[in-house]
Amino acid sequence: MASSDSPSAVNETEPKPVHVGVKTVWRESPTAVKSLLVGTAVNRLGGFIQVFMVLYMTQRGFSDTQAGIALGVYGAGTVLGVLTGGWMSDRIGPRLTIMSTLVSSALLFPAVLYLDSYAAILAVIGIGAALSQAYRPASTSMISQLIPAERQVMIFAMVRLAINLGTTAAPLLGAALVTVSWDFLFWGEALAILVFAAVAGVTLPRGAGAAGDKEAERTAEPGAAPGRKPSYLAVLSDGRYVLFLLAMFVSSVIYIQYVSTLPLTVKHLGLSTGVYAAMVALNGALVITCELLVAKVVQRWPARIAVIAGVALTGIGMSLYALPWGIAALVIATLVWSLGEIIGYPTLFFAYPAQAGPPELRGRYLGASNSLYGLGTAVGPFLGVMLWNRFGDGLWLGCGALGLLAVGAAWLGVRPATGAAGREPARTEPDGGAGSGEGLGTGAEAAVGK
Repeated sequence: MASSDSPSAVNETEPKPVHVGVKTVWRESPTAVKSLLVGTAVNRLGGFIQVFMVLYMTQRGFSDTQAGIALGVYGAGTVLGVLTGGWMSDRIGPRLTIMSTLVSSALLFPAVLYLDSYAAILAVIGIGAALSQAYRPASTSMISQLIPAERQVMIFAMVRLAINLGTTAAPLLGAALVTVSWDFLFWGEALAILVFAAVAGVTLPRGAGAAGDKEAERTAEPGAAPGRKPSYLAVLSDGRYVLFLLAMFVSSVIYIQYVSTLPLTVKHLGLSTGVYAAMVALNGALVITCELLVAKVVQRWPARIAVIAGVALTGIGMSLYALPWGIAALVIATLVWSLGEIIGYPTLFFAYPAQAGPPELRGRYLGASNSLYGLGTAVGPFLGVMLWNRFGDGLWLGCGALGLLAVGAAWLGVRPATGAAGREPARTEPDGGAGSGEGLGTGAEAAVGK
């Protein structure tokens, strides 16, 4: 028999991560997590305003330019909203952040219907968009606290499924509402938001996840820099996470080209709009049907590998649109970058940012990643169309080159997994010692090491 000091005896007592399937993760998830998944789907199902913003503004008599500006203001509001939501989540807790911002946006959006001033409409749209999206880092923060680290890739794949299902159905439902009245767009979205807020109010644990200075003191690790207050400056001082944010931004710039520049490529090839619609539908079908199945495998991978695979395949896939193979090139390229989305994005957008920082900065880490994604999707269409008009298919080769930049930033920015159990060590301050993740909710949450 091996002695208690032998390596084999030590290994037998080490905790090992448990990776399970979709049904088990759903069944064993807390009610709060299930409600956030359902609420997210309902919220996205009622997401009419952004989709129909341009059409709504023009039918009210505003110019195409004014309508485009309104859509841009909405996008800017979402970037500001996730930053604010991350700050609020750390200060007052995810539950109160989710409820207060959702209810506020639901009360504000319908005011657009009764305003005639263009400036006032823009103000309401911008503030309403910020409030409606501020829940995102708070929701992710709460899920990450209530779900063990080894199950987070799977649960966030479920979150993405909820988002994709709602987003796919929203335009169809919105089009049906418009046939009755344009006003129903705003009242319908307000109703969906209020349903989400009501579900959150009933099911989310009170006081759970409020970080604040007291939690920072309780979870401070030996050797951590004393007196350092939580702020976005603290996030930016994490050099490796800044590199991860660069990878996030570059990847989102590449990813959004399927919306802005791919239609131009399809038109240039002399193909119909239906071909472009088929490519978008192909991506949606693959993500909805395959992401949970792939997550069963990817959840066993280190975060660094999943992120790198995701951003690499996104860049490679987009570069394949430059191949002179007609529809075959379109299909192959779409399959490749869709695979990158399926493999990497649950970790890239949710699981890793939720684990990358100390507990008192979790919301801000998530807010920063959400805002960089939003900024990339806002800047990407402008850059893509400009470069397409100048270089044609050279744009797609440029996407491949940018993909290499994103891979390099991800490799340097995502902290490698260490430890016998396959978990990542707790993050410490530059002069701090090593620590360990602290259990929260239904399982241990592993913070990510430097």
